[in-house]
Amino acid sequence: MSEVHGSVAAGFEAVREEFAAVVAEQDGEAGAQLAAYAHGRKVVDLWAGDRIGGDTLTGVYSATKGAATLVTALLVQDGTLELDEPVARHWPEFAAAGKAGITLREVLSHRSGVIGVDGGLTAAELADDAVIAERLAGQRPYWRPGSAYGYGGFVSFAIVGEVVRRVTGRTLQDHFEERIRAPYGLDIYLGLPETEEGRYREIQPGLASPEEQAAFWANVPGPHSITGIGYGLNSTPPLDQVGFVNTRRVRALGQASAGGVGSARGLAAMYAAAVFGLDGDAPLLKPDVLGEFAMLHSTGGDLVTGEMGQYALGFQAKGLRYPFLSANAFGHNGSAGAESFADPVYGIAFGYTRRRFSFNWSYPEHDRLAAAVHRAASAS
Repeated sequence: MSEVHGSVAAGFEAVREEFAAVVAEQDGEAGAQLAAYAHGRKVVDLWAGDRIGGDTLTGVYSATKGAATLVTALLVQDGTLELDEPVARHWPEFAAAGKAGITLREVLSHRSGVIGVDGGLTAAELADDAVIAERLAGQRPYWRPGSAYGYGGFVSFAIVGEVVRRVTGRTLQDHFEERIRAPYGLDIYLGLPETEEGRYREIQPGLASPEEQAAFWANVPGPHSITGIGYGLNSTPPLDQVGFVNTRRVRALGQASAGGVGSARGLAAMYAAAVFGLDGDAPLLKPDVLGEFAMLHSTGGDLVTGEMGQYALGFQAKGLRYPFLSANAFGHNGSAGAESFADPVYGIAFGYTRRRFSFNWSYPEHDRLAAAVHRAASAS
C-alpha cells in the first residue's frame, strides 16, 4: 500500500483518513493528490504514489475548462467580452452553416450544438485551439442552437479562445498565465514550459479484467453518435484519450478544453484565488460576475453525457453533482479523475488529481473526498 504524505489542519484529520482509504483501494503506486482550502486557509495538502510529490504535475483534462472559464469571467468583468453578443460579430467566419446567432453564453453553457466536426479531428489537430477553431468555423451545429445542450469535450473552449484572441489580440492561454497563474505561482498550466517538464508524470490507462472490458465496450456509443462526436471518437483512428496529454505538444500548447497540466494544489489554489482571495489579496471575481458564472444555465439532461451533465456558465454545476454543497457551487472535473470546485457558501476550494484513468470513467472517490472536506469545513 502506498504511504500518504503531506499534512492537514486540525479538525481535518478525517480527510486524511478518507484519502488513505481511497489510495489503499486503488493501484496506489499510480498516485493521487488532494488539496483544499477552507475560509481562505489551506487545510489539506496530501499525496501518495510512486514518484509523486505535492508539486508533481499531471494531465487534468477537462478540469482545464475551469481555468479557461475563469479567464473568460475576468474579461467579462473588465467589460472586454459580452456574454450575449454573437460569436460571429468578432469572428465572421463562424457565421457559416447556421451559426450567425450563436452567442458566447450559448457556447459556455454547451447550447451551441457545435461539439465537433464531421469526419472528426485528428490528435494533432486537437492539440491546437487555432486549428480546432478553423475546422469549426464551417461546421453546421449538431442540433438547433439553444434548443438543447450537450458537452463538447475537446472543442468548446477553442471557440471561446478564438473570440478572446480576436477581441484582445492575445490568446486565452496568455491571459491565464499573466493574470492568474503567474501572479499566484499556481501549479496549473495552459501551456507547460519545457523547464517544468521534469515534474510531469504520465497519465496511465485504467486497469480492468477481460470481463469488465467486454461489458464496458459493449455499451460504448458509436463513434459517429452524438456522444462519440462530443468525445472526439469520430476521427480515424479514434483519439487515444489516455495518451492525449502525455504528448509534449499537447502540454506545450495547453489547449483550453482539455490540454491543461497541474496539481491538486494548483487546482484548489486557483479556485481559492477566484472566490476567496489568496495571501491577503481580494478575490479575482467580483460578486456580480461570480453570481453570473455560478448560476445554473443548462440542466435536465445532456445530449452527450446524459444526466450527469449539469452546467453553470462554463463551469459544471457542482451543487447538483454533490447535494451536500450549496446550490451554486461550481467547478470542473477531468476524464482521468481530476476534480476541482469552489463553494462560496461553505468557503471550500477543492482540488484532486489522479494519474490512472478509471477504465469506465467512474470516480466514486470524488463523492467521498468532497464530503469529507465539506464535513470538516462545516465544523471548523
